[in-house]
Formats: sequence, structure tokens, C-alpha cells
Amino acid sequence: MEYLIAFVCGGLICVVGQLLLDFIKVTPAHVMTLFVVTGAVLDGFGLYDKFIEFAGAGATIPITSFGHSLLHGAMKGAEEHGLIGIGMGMFELTSSGISAAILFSFLAALIFKPKG
Repeated sequence: MEYLIAFVCGGLICVVGQLLLDFIKVTPAHVMTLFVVTGAVLDGFGLYDKFIEFAGAGATIPITSFGHSLLHGAMKGAEEHGLIGIGMGMFELTSSGISAAILFSFLAALIFKPKG
């Protein structure tokens, strides 16, 4: 049952993104930014952790989880190091994801012919 809940919740997040692209005519960058900010705002109100408990990987895999991780890291860093810890904490928690995105993008650019 866990897998079904995760699949449905993650799928619904993707459906919302696709509907935004199709009917509101925003760019993929707008949708990505909206989802990251939405994840951070939901985490700020304490709702995203409850969503993760319910949906599992359906909530931790989509891009909304990145906003959640950024805010969690910033808050943890601020508690430990004060104002300077906000930036340190954000990237401490999310650095593996950012590094993987950069590495795999570089490898894809080596293999395929980028148009940009």
C-alpha cells in the first residue's frame, strides 16, 4: 500500500505541473520555481513533514522536496551559527543533490550534442 500511496502522491504533483504548463502557459522554469517555493512554504507551516510521513517517496522525490530541504538546512544552520549559518545550512543539506545534478548534466553534455 505504501508504494501505491507514494505513486499517487508523486503523480499528482506531476499532474499539477503538467496542468500548469498546458493551461496557464508558463515555462518549465516557472513551474520548477513555484514547486520549490511551495515546498519551502509548506515546510515553514510544518505541513511538508506530515506530507512526507504520509506519502513517503511520493513527497521526497519531486522538486517540492528540494524547497523543503533548503528551508530545513537554513533553519538548522541559523540555530547553530546565527545569520551566516543560513547559507551554510542550505547548501550543507542539499549539496549532494546539487553536485549530482551538475555531474550528470556535464556527462550528458559530453555524450550528446547540446544546442544551447
